Amino acid sequence: MRKQVVLAKPFSLEDEKDSENTPPNLIQRIISLFKNVRPGSDLSNFQLPPQMNLPRSQLQCYGEIVYSFDGHDLLGECGRRDQPIERLKSVVTWYISTLRPLIFGMAPYNPVIGETHHVSNAHINVLVEQISHHPPVSALHATHEKENIDVMLCQYFTPKFRGAYVEVEVKGKRVVKLVNHKETYVMNQPKLLMTFLPAMGAHWAGKILIKCPETRLEAEFQLVSDSFVSRFTGNNKIAIKGKIFESSSRKQLYEIFGHWDRIVTAKNTKTGELEVIYKASENIAKLKTPIVENMQEVSERESGMVWGEVSEGIMKKDWEKAREAKRDVEEKQRESLRKREAIGESWIPKHFSVARTGKERECVPLQPTVPRAPIVVPL
Repeated sequence: MRKQVVLAKPFSLEDEKDSENTPPNLIQRIISLFKNVRPGSDLSNFQLPPQMNLPRSQLQCYGEIVYSFDGHDLLGECGRRDQPIERLKSVVTWYISTLRPLIFGMAPYNPVIGETHHVSNAHINVLVEQISHHPPVSALHATHEKENIDVMLCQYFTPKFRGAYVEVEVKGKRVVKLVNHKETYVMNQPKLLMTFLPAMGAHWAGKILIKCPETRLEAEFQLVSDSFVSRFTGNNKIAIKGKIFESSSRKQLYEIFGHWDRIVTAKNTKTGELEVIYKASENIAKLKTPIVENMQEVSERESGMVWGEVSEGIMKKDWEKAREAKRDVEEKQRESLRKREAIGESWIPKHFSVARTGKERECVPLQPTVPRAPIVVPL
């Protein structure tokens, strides 16, 4: 008998207010967990109890930023624009839409090696695979069938305890290819900060760079607090401030400003014209939970199946069931590793080829396009 696929509802804009109300027992649990941890410690292998897990794998979180949206197909819009500057603005808009609300003190499961997540939403097909466990590297490939767009992510995160906060640096890059226009957009990732003192909260931070060598256009924007004081007072709204400019001359074409969880505006620096390029309420609100369309085609490695019993326990607040199921998943991974080590076998990803250059990894999908998935976002 096959396991059940359990997928949690994507974390939507309307859920953001819940993240601002941290229950006292969670705060006590966090303090207890970190009381013996030294500042500077790497938390990559830090084990969390199910009460502090979101009912989803990190792979589902990565996949959601591409396939989970409400309203306009912002990824497809990148390929529909006629002018290079308009396409870059659309890529900036899509990137902003991938920033999602965070829940303080809660984290997804660390994916097991070989785990996958395969979901489709209309013309967009997304496939994510955990290609390494130490460090925890994930690779994502998404293709837009109608607009001939290709998205690649190859990334891993390094969470470190800094005393008053935890800093999660996401290493690796995102690449968006507009194949019909022969354009490639390379971009980095924001940091995640979880602060303890003087106020508790979680938010995205850092400088984002988006470059297109073919058009010689770039975008640069910073995720910053509205003010120095608001960084430490809770209910923190993160502002976006940046620009779009020519690579060679550094001539600024647009000023970008606003808040990623509200409205972002572009100002033409020559004409002064203002254009609202993003409304969070029209794109990341009321997001729908993916459903299984064809159970026979769901992989045994699918995240929703691997972690299904754990997620079910968490959703029902059956913590004993969740703990036992989580132990089973982790023990199976350890047993699989022991068997590979005994025969001197290395893990080979199923959907990506991986090349290492020092600490960096380059991931290349083995197939040019992602097929339609047996799990879909309902219309």
